[in-house]
Amino acid sequence: MNNRRSFITGIKSTTLSAKEIKFIKQYKPWGIILFSRNIKSLKQAKKLTDQIKNIFKDKNYPILIDQEGGRVNRLKNIFNAEPLTGEFFGNLYSNDKKKFYNYYKIFIKKTSFLLKSIGANINTLPVLDLRLKNTSSIIGDRSFSNDPKIVSKIGDICIKNFHSNKIGTVIKHIPGHGLAKVDSHKFTPTINKNLKYLIKNDFSTFKKKSSFFAMTAHIVYTNIDKVNTATHSKKIIQLIRNNIKFENIIMSDDISMKSLKNPINVSTIKAFNAGCDLVLHCNGNFKEMSDVAINSPLISNFIIKKTSQFYKIIS
Repeated sequence: MNNRRSFITGIKSTTLSAKEIKFIKQYKPWGIILFSRNIKSLKQAKKLTDQIKNIFKDKNYPILIDQEGGRVNRLKNIFNAEPLTGEFFGNLYSNDKKKFYNYYKIFIKKTSFLLKSIGANINTLPVLDLRLKNTSSIIGDRSFSNDPKIVSKIGDICIKNFHSNKIGTVIKHIPGHGLAKVDSHKFTPTINKNLKYLIKNDFSTFKKKSSFFAMTAHIVYTNIDKVNTATHSKKIIQLIRNNIKFENIIMSDDISMKSLKNPINVSTIKAFNAGCDLVLHCNGNFKEMSDVAINSPLISNFIIKKTSQFYKIIS
C-alpha cells in the first residue's frame, strides 16, 4: 500500500484502456471512483473492478461510487432509486420512525448488495448538508431535512448500517453546503453567515461521525477565510479537525469543478497544502488525471493507518 499516491481518479468507460492501465500502474492512485458511464451491467462492472484490484493485488482496493438514491443514482442502468431521496427518508423519519427504520435498513442492505456485486466498497454518502429555502437546488432533496438534529441522527444511522454491510461511507460536503446559493459544479458559492451561527447549524451535522471519510465543500465561508474555498483553506481544514473533530481521511470534492478557479495542477497542490489527505478527480480526462497524479504525494502514514482500519470494516 505504501507506494500509492494520495489521489482518487475516475476512468473513461466500461473497460480500462491500455493508456489507463499504464497510468494506474505508474501512478498508483489510492482509489478509483465509478460513474454511470462505467456501469453497463453487474457482470461488466464486476469484471472492471476485478481488473483494477488485480493490478494492485488487493481485494480491498478502494472503489468508490456516488449511489445516494434520488437524482444521484450511478446504478440507474440496474436499479431505479429515483423516488428514494434524502428528503423522502427524512420525512419518513419525522412522520413514522418505525417505518423509517424498516425502509432505510432495507434500502441500505439492497444498495450494499448491489455495490458489492460490482466490486465497490465505498459509497459517498450520507449528505449531511441542510435543506434550506432560497438556496441552490444542487442539494435540495438530497438532504434529509432543514433540522440539524434530524440530519445528524440519520447520518449516524446511515454510517452504522453501511458499515454493518461492509461498505465505507463519505460524509459530505464538509463543513456544510446547505446555504450555498449557486452550484459549486459551475460557480463559486460564498456563505456570509458568522461562525457562531455556522457552528450551531450547518457545521453541527458533521460532528461525532464515525465515517472513515469526509468530502470537502468547494465553498468560501467569508467570515472564516475570505479568499479560499474549504478545499483550499487551512483555516477551514483546521476547523474541521479542531471544532467538528473529524479525525479520519479528508478528501476534496471533484478537483475539476468550476468553483475552483485555478488550473488543475495548482488546485491539486493547494488542496494538499490546506490539509486535504486525498484529492478526488472524476471526469476521466487523461491530461487532467495526469496533472493530478504528478502533483499528488505518496500516501502518508496517517492514510495508511486509516485505510487499514477501513479494510477491517469491509473485510
